Amino acid sequence: MSLIMVIIIAISLSMDAFSLSLAYGTLNLDKKVIRLLSLIVGTYHFFMPLIGMWIGNKILEFLPIQPDTVVFLVLLVIGIEMIIESFKETRAIHFMKFSELLFFGLAVSLDSFSVGLGLHAIYSKPIICSVIFSITSFLFTYVGLYLGKKINNMVGHISTRIGGIFLILIGIFYLM
Repeated sequence: MSLIMVIIIAISLSMDAFSLSLAYGTLNLDKKVIRLLSLIVGTYHFFMPLIGMWIGNKILEFLPIQPDTVVFLVLLVIGIEMIIESFKETRAIHFMKFSELLFFGLAVSLDSFSVGLGLHAIYSKPIICSVIFSITSFLFTYVGLYLGKKINNMVGHISTRIGGIFLILIGIFYLM
């Protein structure tokens, strides 16, 4: 799998963080909180795929499933979930405590854990994948928090749908 595909997956995974950051950005968070939240999301996006890859490798040792099929199923489920989530009208927006920042980061990083389940089938160098996922999600979160002050929440729903569609298309690519 090419590095371009890893970047496309990273962007798709970061769309959820971006869309939620747009919503949280409307809270007029100060620069320190914006940097901290972006760093938390980036850190989660580094470790979650590696943990998912480790668990995925253990599962594949016991189940005779093709890795490409696992990648397709994981990306399909995540993509569908992102699209469904984008149609929900309200998202709770209220936090400031550090623990809540950590939960936000975890919530938007769970899909990168799932992608980690098939990470070896995506690219042969998982650390590079994690670094790309981390940097991309950090940047998307940071930009989303700032843009959230200026644009309406509808763009967040659209970006989540686009991310979900890209993940489904990449999953279908794996079956070919």
